[in-house]
Amino acid sequence: MIPAAFDYHRPADLAGAVRLLAEHGDEALVVAGGHSLIPMMKLRMAQPGHLVDLRAIESLRGVRVEGGTVTIGAMTTQAEVIASGPLVDACPILREAALQIADPQIRNLGTVGGNAANGDPGNDLPAVMLALDARYTLEGAGGRREVAAREYYEGAFATAREDGEILTAIRFEAPPAGHGCAYEKQKRKVGDYATAAAAVILARSGGTCTHASIALTNLADRPLLAAEAGAALAGTAAGEAEIAAACAAAQAIAEPVSDGRGSAAFRTRLTGVIVRRAIERALATAA
Repeated sequence: MIPAAFDYHRPADLAGAVRLLAEHGDEALVVAGGHSLIPMMKLRMAQPGHLVDLRAIESLRGVRVEGGTVTIGAMTTQAEVIASGPLVDACPILREAALQIADPQIRNLGTVGGNAANGDPGNDLPAVMLALDARYTLEGAGGRREVAAREYYEGAFATAREDGEILTAIRFEAPPAGHGCAYEKQKRKVGDYATAAAAVILARSGGTCTHASIALTNLADRPLLAAEAGAALAGTAAGEAEIAAACAAAQAIAEPVSDGRGSAAFRTRLTGVIVRRAIERALATAA
C-alpha cells in the first residue's frame, strides 16, 4: 500500500528536529531507520502529516566507552554496534543481540535508538537494556532528561517518552570484567521476531554468582525484567536447584498471547527453556 501524503523534513541538527516537533505537534513523527514506522504508514496505521528524518544529525551517532561508562548515540546503526571493537569488549551481549535482529540489510539502516525507543514488545534490544540497567536520554522543547530503561516501557508501543521528545542516547555502566552473558532467542526463522527470548548478564567470584540480571523479550506487552529470576541466582553457587528456581520465576511473570508463533501455554513453557539455555551459556562464559 501507499502511505498517506506527508511533508518530509531532514533537519541538520537536534535543535532543528526538536523545533519541528514542537511546531507541528501531533502531526509530526520522527523516523530513524524506518523499519517500524514505514510499514505502519503503508498500512495507514500511522498517518503523520510531517515526517522528521534524523539521519543527517551526526551528533546522534557513535559509541563511546569512557571510564567504564558506555554511551551509544541513538542513530548508531545495529551494524555499527556489531562492528565496534570497544563496545564488543565492554559489553558483548549487545553484539550478540544485534546479530539476531532481522538481516544485514536491515541492520545497516536500523538504529539502536529506533529499536529501543518505540516500545515494540518484539524488539530485541529493550530486554538487553533492562538487563544492563541502562538509562535513556530524552530531549525536547522542555529540555533534556534521563529515564531508566526499567521505567521506560509501559505497554505495547506505550513508553515514558513524551510528545515532542527524541531519544538521543543510551548510557550504562559496562558489566564487570570477566562477566558472563547470553542472549538466547527462539524464533520461527532467521530474522523473525522472537517466539521467546532472554538476556542474561551475570558475574561470579570464588564459585559464587555475585550478580545476575535477567530480562525477557516478546513474552508480554512490554519487555520484562525478571528480577526474582536474577535474585534466585545471586549469592549462590548457581547450581541446578538455583537455575530451576530462576527459570520458574521467569515463567511466572511471562504473559504471552497465543499467535502465529504458538499458543500462550507453549510460549510460557518455552520461557523456562530459553532462560535455562541463556543462564547456562552465561555461566560458561563467566571467568
